[in-house]
Amino acid sequence: MNGTAGRPAAPEAPLGVQHLVSPGRQGRQQPGRHGQEPQWSDHPALGEVSARLAAAPPLVHMHEVRRLRQALASVARGDGLVLQAGDCAESLEECGPAQAAHRIAVLDELGDHLEHSSGRHVVRIGRLAGQFAKPRSQPTERVGDRELPVFRGHMVNSQVPTAQARRPDPRRMLRAYEAAATVLDSLRDRRGARAAGPWASHEALVLDYEHPLVRESSGGGPLLTSTHLPWVGERTRGPRSRHLALLASVANPVACKLGPTATPDEVLLLCRLLDPDRVPGRLALIVRMGRSRISETLPPIVAAVRRAGHPVVWLCDPMHGNTVRAANGLKTRYLPDLIAEAAAFRTVLDRQGQHAGGVHLEVAASDVTECVGGPVGSAEGLGERYTTLCDPRLNPEQARRFLNTWA
Repeated sequence: MNGTAGRPAAPEAPLGVQHLVSPGRQGRQQPGRHGQEPQWSDHPALGEVSARLAAAPPLVHMHEVRRLRQALASVARGDGLVLQAGDCAESLEECGPAQAAHRIAVLDELGDHLEHSSGRHVVRIGRLAGQFAKPRSQPTERVGDRELPVFRGHMVNSQVPTAQARRPDPRRMLRAYEAAATVLDSLRDRRGARAAGPWASHEALVLDYEHPLVRESSGGGPLLTSTHLPWVGERTRGPRSRHLALLASVANPVACKLGPTATPDEVLLLCRLLDPDRVPGRLALIVRMGRSRISETLPPIVAAVRRAGHPVVWLCDPMHGNTVRAANGLKTRYLPDLIAEAAAFRTVLDRQGQHAGGVHLEVAASDVTECVGGPVGSAEGLGERYTTLCDPRLNPEQARRFLNTWA
């Protein structure tokens, strides 16, 4: 595995997996949560892949992570906003230098748009350089008259609808590492030119990829070097989950998704595990409840977190709770629904004297037609450029219109 520009040729010492999850915190996911770990079926390459990842250069470094934590601490204090945006699922075929630079430029342009319209500094964080795996609600899906293993992202298997292509292959983790390195090089080039970010984030879903990339850093404790900001998702945030234990153990800023079933007690436990010292910039809570549920579910959660003194960054993800199927069978989201959830989110935070810290969006870097609103006038137009690997994304113009309403 080759090093890339800006990264040392030799790795920092890898931290063994045994240090990541203490015996008291191991265990199954919460009852009712679908297991998300790939079933590699004793693939003969798994051991070699794990060893190569453990010996690979770190993809991000402690000095970068500290800068991001400082930026997020400023947002937690009410001084600025976060724009976290990018692909639903990254494609390994779209991570070349030119493609990466274009995606990052679109993220930066949207950040500029929000900054100018809001009058606030904007921390730009991409869903990139690692968003190659997706949680799924079912292990299989129906494709025509066949039942196939579900597509779990390019880190795990292929979207091609054949049994062989859908077989999880751990060698894909090495391709994901190399693709992430390329994207991060482009990201550093952009940050060097503008000195204001952007940063990388992804859901820390495939632990066979994440664990080998933890390194013991000097003076900062364990660092997850796969990304600047890892998050744990709605399906894997159980208090006994290994995903949560991983994020609790590392020095990175971390985030957690909160869906419509979240309760104040659950969220307080998550905060205690992920932010025990109540440090601004350590924890972001990404709310994804849907426009019909957020006004009822979110207020007691915000009140509980405020009373407990956790200085979290509150982010609104209006995408995941508002996914529907159009008459033609395509999954989509309606821009007015996204705007309505974001408005309700801000109302809840404002009424409790808390800062609405920003938004988490799935946005393509091209003019896709996957969501309805703005330039996509109706569901009839969805099929024109529907290219997502998983969930529907806004196109840049739709994202700009959404950000106008936020500002």
